[in-house]
Amino acid sequence: MKPKSRFLPFFLSLVLWLTADIATVVAQAPQVAPAKAPESLSAAEFSRLSRELSEEGGYFRSDNFTSNETSYLHVVEKMREIGASGGAYIGVGPEQNFTYIAKIRPRIAFIIDIRRQAIIQHLMYKAVFHLSPTRPQFFSRLLSKPLPKEKAPAADAPINELLAFFSRTAADEKAYTENLAAIRKTIQEEFQFPLSDADQKSLEYVYKNFRDDGLGIAYRVEGSWGNSTFPTLGEIIAQPDQYGKQGNFLASVEDFEFVRGMHRKNLIIPVVGDFGGSKAIASVGAYLKKNGLTVTAYYTSNVEQYLFSSNVFAAFANNIKKLPMTEKSLFIRAAVGRWGHPAQVPGHRLTTLLQYMNVFIKDFDEGLYDSYNDLTTQHYIEIKKP
Repeated sequence: MKPKSRFLPFFLSLVLWLTADIATVVAQAPQVAPAKAPESLSAAEFSRLSRELSEEGGYFRSDNFTSNETSYLHVVEKMREIGASGGAYIGVGPEQNFTYIAKIRPRIAFIIDIRRQAIIQHLMYKAVFHLSPTRPQFFSRLLSKPLPKEKAPAADAPINELLAFFSRTAADEKAYTENLAAIRKTIQEEFQFPLSDADQKSLEYVYKNFRDDGLGIAYRVEGSWGNSTFPTLGEIIAQPDQYGKQGNFLASVEDFEFVRGMHRKNLIIPVVGDFGGSKAIASVGAYLKKNGLTVTAYYTSNVEQYLFSSNVFAAFANNIKKLPMTEKSLFIRAAVGRWGHPAQVPGHRLTTLLQYMNVFIKDFDEGLYDSYNDLTTQHYIEIKKP
């Protein structure tokens, strides 16, 4: 047996002294507080983020004046069960985002769309929200249909009553002209968002279509006229979920006021961006990380279908990896296919699906997505049919 070293006590004392000294240094070092998500943004910051996170606008073959997804509410109850709330929301397309925002109650939201016209339309919506404290006023200003001084719908009127009222009320040219001027002024002065000549023409084009078509406005494919076979805005708003319950953001005073509050705090930020591009999604991800936020839900509609056909799906998947997320972060997508979908609900042409984002990344890394059909039929979250 080797004798104990006479230097051992010395070394032990030295180690203890160094450990205590390091602990003291760490304790005395200034602590860096984690970034805190903003409670609101200034108009200048809202405008800066929208412009600086954006890419160049791209082409898409339709006027997405409204959603065309009648199954959009089918995932709402499941999201509630999962606990999808708070955090950050990312979406694409038109007003359907407002319903998901109302249900998820995020801290901040980004709407990313390749078409600059879509961003101008969201700025129009933002102005309408700002100028309209109640749902009847919102419908009135959006559709250029003035409210009468007497017998106007109450602020808490049921949604079907509001839809009936504005379906039989005519649009007014004077109201249209005055509202358009107020919307333009609000965007440029209150939101501090400069509108180019092209932007102003785009704003007038969108707002004029809402005036002309009213609640009959619908998704429109380039080259077509009217709403074809697509559901109208009125039908989308009135559409119930699979249990017969209406859930559009305009069906509830509380939901409307939450979305309006988000807009008034400048926390719904439109961004021009390509899902397969090099800037928009990555920049949103960097902003969320900086502010200590994770993605709760990302609504993609059926954009991934076009990413596959354009051979940029891999770029999109790699962009998703740049977003901060948790094990509960969700994709919300609308599956479309020539032969339907296993989870399709009768009476609906599209199927709204949920998938965990970490499952998506794992499947992509394992090479499971050779096609759009592979993406939409593998490892989605089952939702019980009624």
